[in-house]
Amino acid sequence: MVEIKIDYEGELHCNATHQPSGKQLVTDAPLDNNGRGEAFSPTDLVATAVGTCMATLVGIVARRKDLALAGMTVTVRKFMSEDLPRRISRLEVDLNLPLPASHPERQVIERAALSCPVYHSIHPDIEVVTSWQWQ
Repeated sequence: MVEIKIDYEGELHCNATHQPSGKQLVTDAPLDNNGRGEAFSPTDLVATAVGTCMATLVGIVARRKDLALAGMTVTVRKFMSEDLPRRISRLEVDLNLPLPASHPERQVIERAALSCPVYHSIHPDIEVVTSWQWQ
């Protein structure tokens, strides 16, 4: 169990503290939902969680197999529904790996990314499209 303490600061801003580490992040409502867009929105954090989780699991495999993945990038594009209730409708995840497509560990790396617990926690109505770019 991990505890996260969230303080609502007014003006649609929140400050969240990760209790085990004391690290903080702030959120703001997006411009298209009454906010100023000055920080991650809560739904941005969902998209961020998917991308960082996939990168972390790939990193775990890379460490175990002594693969150099410095330079790996993940880009996540989040699309919101146009109907109500407002919700995430689609996430597009691009993983760019500094390894050739013919790398012998390719399947292991892809399976690791797709085993991400955040990915598996996403509601089935949210379309998640993953693409791979190999160097």
